[in-house]
Amino acid sequence: MESRLSARLLDGTFRLIHIPLSLYPNFLQPILQVLLPQDDDDSVAVEVEGLSFDNKHGFLNISITPVECSVVCHSSWVKNVFEPVIKRLPPNLSKAVSISKDSYLILSVISAGMDAGSRVMELTSPLALAGVPIFFITTYYSDFILVPSKDRQTVVQVLLARNFEFDKDESAYVSPSTMSHVRGKSHGSEPPSTPPPSNVTELQARTFELLKKRNVVPYISPCLSLVQCSGRRSSQVIDYGRRPTLIRQVSGNGHRRSWLDNVDTKLYTSLISVLAKQPRFLSITLAQEDPPSLLLDKEYIDVFGDSIVGDTEGDLVPIFLDLVNLPLEATGIVSGVAGRLVSEIGIEDTSINSELSYLSTARAGAVILSSQQSMKALEILKPLLSKEEVQK
Repeated sequence: MESRLSARLLDGTFRLIHIPLSLYPNFLQPILQVLLPQDDDDSVAVEVEGLSFDNKHGFLNISITPVECSVVCHSSWVKNVFEPVIKRLPPNLSKAVSISKDSYLILSVISAGMDAGSRVMELTSPLALAGVPIFFITTYYSDFILVPSKDRQTVVQVLLARNFEFDKDESAYVSPSTMSHVRGKSHGSEPPSTPPPSNVTELQARTFELLKKRNVVPYISPCLSLVQCSGRRSSQVIDYGRRPTLIRQVSGNGHRRSWLDNVDTKLYTSLISVLAKQPRFLSITLAQEDPPSLLLDKEYIDVFGDSIVGDTEGDLVPIFLDLVNLPLEATGIVSGVAGRLVSEIGIEDTSINSELSYLSTARAGAVILSSQQSMKALEILKPLLSKEEVQK
């Protein structure tokens, strides 16, 4: 059976927010405000631009890592929830918080018959070769790619050149895995100052040259082990006979039904409990079509109990790349790093193709592998990014 990738462009524009860990307590309230589903009353009429009629986020990612706290949310939430908090901070502190200057579009990608490592490469390499900077987020169900709004035409042309076909709604695409390697040219954005690489080998070489130049050192956080899991599907939580509609519904006590009637309150209570502790690692992704997806420090599994599903016995270890010294428009990081690991480790152990995933945050990246594979990956990456190698 032929492997296929289907992708859909989500509605709206999004921005990335970098919050230093030292300022996390100042932003706990706005983080909870965007995390919790909203009622459609007048008090939140402005913010809900990024929500569906049943109060679901089109997309939201909140990640707390050893490097930073990072938020990806709809531009309206950035303006109306986060910016007021930043403005109230003393000037020396507000400067430490950053919001991406450019807005981003999000591609939601669902694969069939393709392993994780191949998926990362198939999705990121064509865009990197076209000079499009991306952020990549792997979740329990889907992959999400953030691309600059100004590069929309380039992205569409690259997808078309790779044999993507538009679906009926003109925002979905289907691509065979046997995509050609034709590069798209941008008509909607300025050309990059340096021509994009001509092939994957050159792409990887440039990636590691840039990382080395900017003193990016890969590392593993001691004793940090993760699991990739999910909240339960709505059918496991609520009765479909009570699914929300466009009409305001009334509960048995005469009051309009709340968002609490349509979500797993145990899951959200657990999330609030963990977020209040400023966890060492937690990444939450909400997307309209999927149940909540979590990349979770194993230390907190018991807090969630039966509100999560998935391989809770897993042992995933992230390799962190602190990219604070790189501009957001840097290209090829995901494809270059992931591609090198897949090509080198895959020679001896093909299981890396099914295990590798990636999490982009505002100022960092994390390659996520099994504990055994992570140690092998670190042994490969460290010499490539060592300054000593340059002097040889």
